[in-house]
Amino acid sequence: MNATNEAQLILAKFGLADRSNGDMVARSPIDGSVLACIQSDADIDAKLTRNAAAFERWRDVPAPRRGELVRLFGEALRANKDALGRLVTLETGKILSEGLGEVQEMIDICDFAVGLSRQLYGLTIASERPDHHLVERWHPLGPVAVISAFNFPVAVFAWNAALALVCGNSVVWKPSEKTPLTALATAELFKRAAEKFKGAPDGLLELVMGGRGIGERLIADKRVPLVSATGSTRMGREIAPVVAARFGRSLLELGGNAAMIVTKSADLDLATRAATFSAVGTCGQRCTTLRRLIVHKDVQAQLVDRLVRAYGSLRIGNPLAADTLVGPLLDRAAYDSMRAALDAARHEGGTIRTGGERIEPANGDAFYVRPAIVEMPAQSAIVRHETFAPILYVLNYETFDEALRLQNEVDQGLSSCIFSTDLRETERFLSAKGSDCGLANVNTGPSGAEIGGAFGGEKETGGGRESGSDAWKAYMRRQTQTVNWGTSLPLAQGVEFPVD
Repeated sequence: MNATNEAQLILAKFGLADRSNGDMVARSPIDGSVLACIQSDADIDAKLTRNAAAFERWRDVPAPRRGELVRLFGEALRANKDALGRLVTLETGKILSEGLGEVQEMIDICDFAVGLSRQLYGLTIASERPDHHLVERWHPLGPVAVISAFNFPVAVFAWNAALALVCGNSVVWKPSEKTPLTALATAELFKRAAEKFKGAPDGLLELVMGGRGIGERLIADKRVPLVSATGSTRMGREIAPVVAARFGRSLLELGGNAAMIVTKSADLDLATRAATFSAVGTCGQRCTTLRRLIVHKDVQAQLVDRLVRAYGSLRIGNPLAADTLVGPLLDRAAYDSMRAALDAARHEGGTIRTGGERIEPANGDAFYVRPAIVEMPAQSAIVRHETFAPILYVLNYETFDEALRLQNEVDQGLSSCIFSTDLRETERFLSAKGSDCGLANVNTGPSGAEIGGAFGGEKETGGGRESGSDAWKAYMRRQTQTVNWGTSLPLAQGVEFPVD
């Protein structure tokens, strides 16, 4: 069965079978076939108006009750995990276990958000004035716009939406125009959950389809106090000034360029396995993909040889097949970007140890490649640039100071890791003068973050935090409240203002 036929069968399960007319063409990276055609939105004003009205009703619903809707959404995801996971694979090209894992991540964040709905805690603050108390409370913020990327078409939406909903907000979702089908299926599951909930206002989740023009309208609209956007650094540079100009908030998850430091004391078996998955998972199309391997010169040759052998055993092909470990790149643009990066690496003195070539599929519309390992003489311009493809650049170092400098001197600051059995090295890596990234791991790779911790990074990664920990605060407004329960009116800081 080809990708188109399988996609149509899955869409039918979601009541979305008739999707043959529209200006947005969804293609499968698996074979380049057209999965469906979706009509983009010509005007989103009506949807934003409906979403804003839904917020005004939803904020009055008690938070634990809001959590019940998210619980029902999680149940719908559980019941349809296999179908939605396969659709993720069909639309993105990631292997099936990753597609299923992405839906599991949605389920997990729903579980997290249900518990959170009873834990939106503020503070009681001691007052310097007699017969007074101060309280910090958190209130719903308003309609939240979620702009998601193709590589995690539904999980990142769920990170934002589950938390935003229990915090009392409505959600407007603009998925990537390259992956609209998973968004339509997810929105249908949310609709079913809302029908069971009996009381969710119409327009609580609005799906807006389209390209750059629709995104520009969304981020400029004053009715949307928070824009959460996942994508490239270039995209973030365009979004942030527009939202800031209207005094809105931006929650940005942008570029990665993750590094792994491998020291002389490292367990090389562990490092080899971690580097292989981190560098080639999702065919190198993750923001947390390992792109820079910074290895001590004394173990460089041994580790690279191990990696070359591991890469040689990788099963590349149809991501729906059970034994496949590496699926295709998204499209020709991704392949062209990979080829250009490898050409630049050669020009800057790099040596390709393995990979980089295209594996010709049955037709010319799919782009399967062999992941590449490139030894570089220095951290050159192309190494500092994040190429969304499975290219692993290998650099060496002599001193630990040099390793930290190499890791931190790039513009991105999302994820990092170290492989070492030296306690001093690992603790320094985790200290304030160690990794400058939002995620720092010891003896595990930079990919595969769990939903319990806040996800995000520094510098050109954007500074946003999503998912676990106290990331929920981004979706609320803080209010400090003062209550005078006495009969006098003392002023703070001892100010005297006598009035007859």
